[in-house]
Amino acid sequence: MGKFIRLSKGFNINLTGKAAVKIAEAETPETVCIKPSDFHGIYMPKVVVKQGDAVKAGTPLFHDKKHENILFTSPVSGEVVDVKRGEKRSLIEVKILADRKNEFENFGRFSVSDIANMPAANVKDILLRSGAWLNLVQRPYGIVADPAATPKAIHISAFDTAPLAPDYAFIFKGQDQYFQAGVDILKKLTSGEVHVNIHTTSEISTVFSQVKGAEVNKFSGPHPAGCVGVQIHHVDPINKGDVVWTINPFGVIQIGKLFLNGILDCSKIVAVAGSEVKSPQYYKTVTGGSVKKLLAGNLNHEHVRVISGNVLTGTNIGQDGHLGFYDHQVTVLPEGDDYEFLGWITPGANKLSVHRAWGLFSFLTPGKEYKLSTNTHGEHRSFVQSGVFENLVPMDILPTHLLKSILAEDIDEMEALGIYEVIEEDFALCEFADVSKHNVQEILRDGIELIRQS
Repeated sequence: MGKFIRLSKGFNINLTGKAAVKIAEAETPETVCIKPSDFHGIYMPKVVVKQGDAVKAGTPLFHDKKHENILFTSPVSGEVVDVKRGEKRSLIEVKILADRKNEFENFGRFSVSDIANMPAANVKDILLRSGAWLNLVQRPYGIVADPAATPKAIHISAFDTAPLAPDYAFIFKGQDQYFQAGVDILKKLTSGEVHVNIHTTSEISTVFSQVKGAEVNKFSGPHPAGCVGVQIHHVDPINKGDVVWTINPFGVIQIGKLFLNGILDCSKIVAVAGSEVKSPQYYKTVTGGSVKKLLAGNLNHEHVRVISGNVLTGTNIGQDGHLGFYDHQVTVLPEGDDYEFLGWITPGANKLSVHRAWGLFSFLTPGKEYKLSTNTHGEHRSFVQSGVFENLVPMDILPTHLLKSILAEDIDEMEALGIYEVIEEDFALCEFADVSKHNVQEILRDGIELIRQS
């Protein structure tokens, strides 16, 4: 029997430009990139291909030097056209020119009964060789899961509450068979439960609600209710020494397809949204695909910021960039490099704020949608304790004190204040609301890496 958790803390950022529930025609992306920067916990990527090599979907491109069995594979078939390196020859990206032949490496097809009788060691081997292992993220730290570990549970967040987030019930419609197979496979990797966490106030897809062999937990409340770290905290908290794995629904379905069809299928549906998109809607693409054709002729003007992911945790990729490995949306906002007279203090009915002092209108009209730019409306200053962070994080954690302990590099205090339970997305709203304009997510990642390496 799953749990029902009602969350009151948090804040929904309602932006204009939500994707219409339809899939538009789009050409296959010309290029696809796999970037080590999309993954935390990678020691030193070692490239195993060179420019000019032909690859198939599932062909290894590079591997982690510390865990050589963790392979990063190509999402498409085609030709390696660039192995881009930075300082000290650190790998930035491997770029593939897609040939549109859709050729796949063969990892063997298995029936449902085969899967039921398959040993965990064989499951791990197929996941690692295919590159599907990268869908598994380990808590604490938010790193690629360690194949040598056995998690006490695996959590799947089956909804997204971030601004302009895609509708999971829509993009994963009809994938029941593959999601069920994926859950059956994941059960072999944990000593505990597989948790599927759904939202009660949004359309609940039968893909998630009718799954067998998993614990289905129900959540209600504003963002960050969709963040899997928040869900873990209320279902089965992480203590020091615990290992928990997380995976998004796309990863579960991809694993199901891998075992049932024998191929690494990296095709996905993404939402292209934001106030500067002429026709916000969904498009078919692939993991790491170029966003250029998704945006061609679809922008209101050129002075915009193109973000892979949502506005809180996404990455600025530009109009010629590529979709991040874990992302299911592309968000386009006005570039906020203009100067506003008197800044945030100027009164106005079109300003969104979590602070009642200057965001009264947004509290009076909670359902209103706003057109926001990337302007931070202020500069970095000393840490101001306003108490707002504690109202945005629905966890038994003191965010302000935790961030200060990280700045002080006090490891004992960091552990006592719950750093093992959080990663950047759990504190992203704090960065949005911070009157001191700190890079809250960057500070938290610094603390996580300090703990991980100590």
